[in-house]
Amino acid sequence: MDLILAPWPWYVSGFLIALVMFLLLMMGDSFGMSSNLRTLCTICGAGKKTDFFQFDWKSQKWNLLVMIGAVIGGFIGAYFLSSNSGVDISSETVLSLKDYGITSSATSYLPTEIFWDFSIKNLLLLAIGGFLVGFGTRYAGGCTSGHAISGLSNLQLPSLIAVIGFFAGGLFMIHFLFPIIF
Repeated sequence: MDLILAPWPWYVSGFLIALVMFLLLMMGDSFGMSSNLRTLCTICGAGKKTDFFQFDWKSQKWNLLVMIGAVIGGFIGAYFLSSNSGVDISSETVLSLKDYGITSSATSYLPTEIFWDFSIKNLLLLAIGGFLVGFGTRYAGGCTSGHAISGLSNLQLPSLIAVIGFFAGGLFMIHFLFPIIF
């Protein structure tokens, strides 16, 4: 049980990701989570309103299973296979987060001060952030997992540019915008 409960080394996880990507490449498929939203909208009938949703969604059934598996696996991992000790981050980061009023970093995966505080400010931030993530995912032609894992493994230049943009945007957000917002 210790093998399952302990964090896996990067080379085991990396090998398993590479194996999955190799199998997907051999089958002519690509991985990405954001494409599941398009598939779900198509199943619900959005193709009657917009041409973007008119495609053969049945060819993407396997990707829906990946999404369902990620949700179920995340639930099992969080509630049955973790010590509930939070994320293991450096003590300097914990102190820096306390300066912003986030004290749950040692006991929680999500900062409860942001996600469970239903103030107008937080609801607006989450709504605007969700919109920007959705817009960026559509504008970039895929999500971070799709570009970083699938696109880079296919040696696609647009995916490399997108991943560089994701990291640059994340660094800009955490170093410049986050201190202003919080």
